Amino acid sequence: MSLALTILIVEDDPHVRLGCVQAMQLAGLAVDGVASAEEALPRITSGTVGVVVTDMRLPKADGLSLVRLCQQHDANLPVIMITGHGDVSLAVDAMRSGAYDFITKPFASELLVEVVRRALEKRQLSQEVATLRQQLAHRSGIEGKLIGQSPAMQAVRKLVLDVAESPVDILIRGETGCGKELVAQALHDFSHRRESPFVALNCGGMPDNLLDSELFGHEAGAFTGAQKKRIGKIEYAQGGTLFLDEVESMPMGMQIKLLRVLQERKLERLGSNQAIEVDCRVVAASKDDLLLRAQDNSFRADLYYRLNVVTIELPPLRERREDIPMLMAHFTLLAAQRFNRPQPELSAAQLGKLMAHTWPGNVRELRNVADCLVLGVRNAVLDEAGPVGAVASTDLSLSESVDRFERGLIAAELARQGGNVARCAEALKIAKTTLHDKIKRHGL
Repeated sequence: MSLALTILIVEDDPHVRLGCVQAMQLAGLAVDGVASAEEALPRITSGTVGVVVTDMRLPKADGLSLVRLCQQHDANLPVIMITGHGDVSLAVDAMRSGAYDFITKPFASELLVEVVRRALEKRQLSQEVATLRQQLAHRSGIEGKLIGQSPAMQAVRKLVLDVAESPVDILIRGETGCGKELVAQALHDFSHRRESPFVALNCGGMPDNLLDSELFGHEAGAFTGAQKKRIGKIEYAQGGTLFLDEVESMPMGMQIKLLRVLQERKLERLGSNQAIEVDCRVVAASKDDLLLRAQDNSFRADLYYRLNVVTIELPPLRERREDIPMLMAHFTLLAAQRFNRPQPELSAAQLGKLMAHTWPGNVRELRNVADCLVLGVRNAVLDEAGPVGAVASTDLSLSESVDRFERGLIAAELARQGGNVARCAEALKIAKTTLHDKIKRHGL
């Protein structure tokens, strides 16, 4: 934390107050002491108090009232109650009102320090999480959805914005874990369809009859077990976007029915003869080359050409290694928020291993590594041996690999420092003028 948080002792007995203050001081904690809730409030609202320790019995407003006032001001501010043996029921009320913990008199100073330290850690963590949420909130626009400053990702973002408002159906191609659904979601979010549903369906491994019902819906009694009418995914996506993942695995019979819907923009539920008009944009995704699949008759050529009006090619992570530092910073921020943990700092050795890894699982695999790092769990990628900073690619020269590595480091640090070049230069331990030159050379 940039500001040292103070422990505030609220106790009207001067001897007890002094004892509590001295216990905090001996533990190396910043501390302040006051005799009443009325004196405490201005200090609490100043924003520098990390933990409040208050006696239950106070001259005017009691400790329970102070708990409630603290909750109104800041629900995450921990308040520890000091109570007599006869006030345990009041302490329970205080816990229900939001108090962090309570200690009964008489108590050892070591116990008080231990409880205060735990509460202070909770306070610091809640403030870190709030900061993370603020940082994530500031990542707006398409750059906050499709992360990366590599030329390949810049081209993907431009194409998404160029076609988002158009009515054409779109094919996204990329390896497993590249983020195809994120691109489909971005196409939806940056179009006029954003207020209508985004409906996703994975076509892989689903039996024909179930996929038929999932896509087109059915009427009651259409088949055994169809007890009531069901709206299919295509119809449910009315006005919005239908995302069909792993479309290459769709059975031939379903491909014919889907082609007809795409051509006529009408469908019939199973068990019905009534044509229903549909208005949804279809975005299909495949990890295979559908043209090759069409040539060997394992995918319908007419459906391929119907979907292939616009194709968005997503590069694998190994071909945009310069994005790894920025992606890792983004994923550790998300994981820290999700798991209520502090965001870890990557060492040079860890970053070198990330840059050297081949990433068969692509961005999804990188996110798993970030989760493990935040949780403090060992991960095979960070444990594997390899030269620091090595880039496992036979397609790049040494100078190209170094350029990518340097560009990724600078982009990630600029993002971490909110675009502040001076702080970025200080963090990277280079002169500000040198950093300016590198930023210009790398097109950042």
